[in-house]
Amino acid sequence: MNAALLGARRLFLFPLAVACLAGGALVRPVLAADGAAAASEPAKRYATVIRVRGDVAASGAGPERILREGDAVFVGERLRAPALGEAVLKTEDAGYVAVRPNTDFVAERFAAEDKPSDGFAMRIFSGSLRIVSGWIARTNRAGHKVATPTATIGIRGTDHEPYVLNAELAAATASREGTYDKVNRGGTTMEVGENKLDIDAGRVGFVRAASAKGFKERALITILMPVLLEKVPNFYVPGTFDAELDKLSEAADQDSLRALEQRRKASAAPAAPAACTAKPIAVGWLKRLDSAIVKRDAATIIGLFASDAAIRANVKEKDGGMAAVDLGRDELAQSTVAAMKGLTHYKQLRVSTEASAEGEGCARIAVKSVVIEQGRQSGKPYRFEALEEYVLEQRGGEWLAVKAVTTQK
Repeated sequence: MNAALLGARRLFLFPLAVACLAGGALVRPVLAADGAAAASEPAKRYATVIRVRGDVAASGAGPERILREGDAVFVGERLRAPALGEAVLKTEDAGYVAVRPNTDFVAERFAAEDKPSDGFAMRIFSGSLRIVSGWIARTNRAGHKVATPTATIGIRGTDHEPYVLNAELAAATASREGTYDKVNRGGTTMEVGENKLDIDAGRVGFVRAASAKGFKERALITILMPVLLEKVPNFYVPGTFDAELDKLSEAADQDSLRALEQRRKASAAPAAPAACTAKPIAVGWLKRLDSAIVKRDAATIIGLFASDAAIRANVKEKDGGMAAVDLGRDELAQSTVAAMKGLTHYKQLRVSTEASAEGEGCARIAVKSVVIEQGRQSGKPYRFEALEEYVLEQRGGEWLAVKAVTTQK
């Protein structure tokens, strides 16, 4: 058994098979009820980490994970940066989101398909982001919004820095509690109810928090109107990666439009009848899956499967018969992560991997992989061999499993 292949494996077969081998009964996995993970698109990737410093964490459908360069970030995941944490995300529409220290936010919706329904909705609970808009600002400007506890910020093709000072941050910076927005390039609009304020480059807008002390209730409507500040507050300081971001921002409009044009050309071009390299694609997909399981990264596991994927596990029972269990992709990811909690001394080896193209080009790829694994689950040893079968399909430029069947031998 190859020691280099240590890790959490066997996906939907593993938690069910171990239950049988350990003398347990087949039980449907229970999904975690996390508020952020319950968003409408919990497994849709909206960005990739390109820079990171410190332990910036993402939490969603699975256990909290510390972000590393190259990691995908998904809609519905709540990102938190500590006092010494920062990150830069490149969005799927060729924009950028820089996460500042002491920031807590979530992307609630993202769609970048060159359609009128394109949109990017974020919510900042505390702290600051630097947002350089991508092509969504061109295809559906009204759909690009940043929500905060006191205001909504719309963009007009921009590089801006929304900043939410909660009571703690306000006290630490000796500033007024509320929402600020500094525009570096382009423009934004701060909205509070029917009140709107346009903010141009070089200016800062402000809306104070409704909970701020020192004001009478009868003046609340006036107090909560957005206003322009005379100068940039002192708490706006450049981040670790701002020198690089300044250069990226200068070219952002051209780069995002170029990326959009490439997408349009790719969508309009007929599928190339070139020879299909099915096996490298299959091996690469399996490596991504294996890596996500090792990290107990439920969001990435979910992201590798289509929302309508058909998933089945055929598992041996104690009497020698076979039991078939159908799973949804969320159940698949959650049961895998849950099963790893009691696992020790795990080893696995892929004995073989076969892949073949279905239809013209590489529209679909059929994958078969034989795996041997062993370990201890809750202190009890187990060992078995399984055949995994997948059908991969390209959707939105990503290879996703639309069908998955595993059979314990």
